[in-house]
Amino acid sequence: MAIAVLVKALGAFFAIMNPFVNLPLFLSLTQGQDAVTQRRTAVRTTISSTVMCAVVLFLGAAILRFFGIGVDDFRIAGGIVLLIISLSMLNGSGSSAHEGSAQEKGQHDVVAGDGNDVAFYPMTFPILVGPGTIATIIVIQSQARGLAGHAAVAAALAAVLVALGIVLYFSASIGARLSMTMRTIMTRLMGMILASIAVQMIVVGIQHLFPGLTR
Repeated sequence: MAIAVLVKALGAFFAIMNPFVNLPLFLSLTQGQDAVTQRRTAVRTTISSTVMCAVVLFLGAAILRFFGIGVDDFRIAGGIVLLIISLSMLNGSGSSAHEGSAQEKGQHDVVAGDGNDVAFYPMTFPILVGPGTIATIIVIQSQARGLAGHAAVAAALAAVLVALGIVLYFSASIGARLSMTMRTIMTRLMGMILASIAVQMIVVGIQHLFPGLTR
């Protein structure tokens, strides 16, 4: 059971936070930085992403209860958000729910152009740990059962964050070797996986809210 949860969580987290898909965004935001500064930005981005993910992982359900939101309600809403993001990945266009609107992207360019730190905004939020990532973490965590299940979710998230840190730290070298064809294939593949997870989230949420539909 824990292995199944681990595999599912690993696929979901990697699909939504895919380091290779987000690599071009990181390179564009840090293009004016030297190698040392770029690596420092990568470390700060990884740390801030880890902190945000940890907060969502351990406090996400409590926050939902505070606002009186049921897990199944959030599961459906999160599934819709993920479905929108996955469809944009399959179409080869960025989703405003994940990467920000055109106006927000303009602000991102201003931040980078002014030499300001882009580690938290916009790299961590909303690019890496945006609405889609937050929804995925909360829903996957809510589906885990027992200590082994929760440990599997935490391990999967940690593995993806480690991969993220490695890819961003060596972004210049990896970016030079990662062809546009490989980026396109990976984006489409991750979009398909994310779409499947989103559909499952919506279906399970509807089944729990309307149990009569499954009879």
